[in-house]
Amino acid sequence: MSVYTVVNQADLEAFLADFDQGTLVAFEGISAGIENTNYFVDTTAGRFVLTIFEHHSFDELPYFLDIMAFMAEHAIPTAHPKPTRDGSYLKELKGKPAALVERLTGSGVEHPTLKQCEVMATYLAKFHLAGQDYDAFRANDRGLDWMQSTFELIRSHLPQDEVDLIESEIAFQSQQDWTHLPKSVIHADLFCDNALFNGDELSGIIDLYYACNSTMLYDLAVMANDWCRLPDLTLCEEKTAAVLAAYQQVRPMTELEQQTWPAALRMGALRFFLSRLKDKHLPREGEMTQIKDPNVFKSLLLAHRSH
Repeated sequence: MSVYTVVNQADLEAFLADFDQGTLVAFEGISAGIENTNYFVDTTAGRFVLTIFEHHSFDELPYFLDIMAFMAEHAIPTAHPKPTRDGSYLKELKGKPAALVERLTGSGVEHPTLKQCEVMATYLAKFHLAGQDYDAFRANDRGLDWMQSTFELIRSHLPQDEVDLIESEIAFQSQQDWTHLPKSVIHADLFCDNALFNGDELSGIIDLYYACNSTMLYDLAVMANDWCRLPDLTLCEEKTAAVLAAYQQVRPMTELEQQTWPAALRMGALRFFLSRLKDKHLPREGEMTQIKDPNVFKSLLLAHRSH
């Protein structure tokens, strides 16, 4: 959510003219995150978030926006996109696809409590169950093939210990059979900063632009790797157990899922280790950018492997 595409007042006023959402009052860029350009937009009708998509085409985006609307309509707190007057969730801005969505209340949690971890796991299970009735399909574009190709892209930038670690982990993950694990729509990026809370109440799941149809267990592992992580970059056993228990109150895991859980935690750590390494060594230009520390997931992956 860095600002790569700069817009001015005239750009926004022209953009908003196609929506029944009032006239522009104020706007500001959002610096958190790293994938798309985001602005807070205030109009006479309310508060919104404008997203300008830096990497997705017009053809790809209906899947994500329709999921946001679908989940909001199935009692999962997500930001419902606002349609233009012709009923589309997408409109061009500065030559790129853009969408206007509800601005949810609440704030991200840097250090989630045990209760917040349980609440998030409960809603992730609800998200997965609802997603099984979502008709559209999108493959996971951050799967093992992407990990292998990303590794080859950045390999020459890495010290030998990281090369050895990633090679070893990709070899391990290549031996895992994920085909028989239950699947649904997954968020695929459910970090603490992609959920909004008012106290212990979840007010929104945001940034669904990695959503895809894939393994639910992997999605839960990605969530646990961030929500249950301790300052020493290992997982808090109490929080992890609470997350698994809360999730299974809504969607019990199969025996195979329970057996695969350690591998799923490792896969989740590897995916974000690689993406952060790529952002570090092959950064994209932006007016306001935030590169996140790859060593967090390097340490976490090493901890998972040691177990």
